[in-house]
Amino acid sequence: MKSSQDGPTTYDHGGGVRSLRVPIPDNPLGHTLVYVVDTDRGPVLIDTGWDDPASWEALTAGLTACGTSVTELVGVVITHHHPDHHGLSGQVREASGAWLAMHAADTAIVRRTRETRPERWYTYMAAKLTAAGAPEEHIAPLRTPPARRRPLPGLAPALPDREIVPGEFLDLPGRRLRAIWTPGHTPGHVCLHLEEDHPARLPGHGRLFSGDHLLPEITPHIGLYEDPDDGEGPPARAQPSVGDVTDPLGDYLDSLERVGRLAPAEILPAHQYAFTDAPFRVEELLTHHEDRLTGLLALLATPLTPWQLAERMEWNRPWQQIPYGSRNIAVSEAEAHLRRLVKQGRAEAVIGSDPVTYVAV
Repeated sequence: MKSSQDGPTTYDHGGGVRSLRVPIPDNPLGHTLVYVVDTDRGPVLIDTGWDDPASWEALTAGLTACGTSVTELVGVVITHHHPDHHGLSGQVREASGAWLAMHAADTAIVRRTRETRPERWYTYMAAKLTAAGAPEEHIAPLRTPPARRRPLPGLAPALPDREIVPGEFLDLPGRRLRAIWTPGHTPGHVCLHLEEDHPARLPGHGRLFSGDHLLPEITPHIGLYEDPDDGEGPPARAQPSVGDVTDPLGDYLDSLERVGRLAPAEILPAHQYAFTDAPFRVEELLTHHEDRLTGLLALLATPLTPWQLAERMEWNRPWQQIPYGSRNIAVSEAEAHLRRLVKQGRAEAVIGSDPVTYVAV
């Protein structure tokens, strides 16, 4: 079931599930698909969209088009903490009194984000990029006076008041919505398995709200789990032992296989459009990442910093055309792939290099 990006702003998926498009300002993704799920107690949202006046207007108008309103909402289930999913949660709660639910690992990030001064984030990002081998001209903007900086999004996200427990049904009277923990894109990302017959009787096991974990055409970003107080310090300055560091790409690949085994009849993602054949899409993504890891090993025949590796990786445009913020994301993705290779024993840090370089073994 494929709907056009330029089609209606709301869509009825049947069986008491509708979606609405909430725009993401200045972002090629265009919008977040927010889902409205009817329950015996009232409508519940899955994600909310970006914290922006135009996004709020789209959300409220979309709810009206779905035959409800923000004041009637009883709950919000958040797939993960990113601002295009969790951004409007606080405003929704304030308008409706709805509860907010999130996995504990992402709730911990929300709590730390609220408690961390913006200056700490800029210091952390500068140290992280320095450790990755970024040139000084790229790091310099992070050291500019605070009054001249562009504010970072999502520094005051709403703190959830309920915990999503993996494997358990959520408290949605009249529905069977089970939480599936799928870390990788974030440490607390969850998919939500609606264990009910598909309204169109499509073959498979229910429907899966997949957040950013499984998208029909996009490969989700997998970078390092960002936390200025995670105890690992700048990722490449003092190389921790392999067993002491997180492995987001490994988490993601393991999570993909779990979702593939569910074999849902239909996937309802947070971007693009609903689709079928989850096992096929999972296999595509597993193959993509293995091909990428193999290609990176060829690049690592010569020792490279994470920044140098990112410069040489294939992206959707030449490195020179990638915007500033997207380069930071690209470097984080390069680091996640490096960490997977180190965990597998296929690459290692070059002792004594500063910034640390990595080489295939």
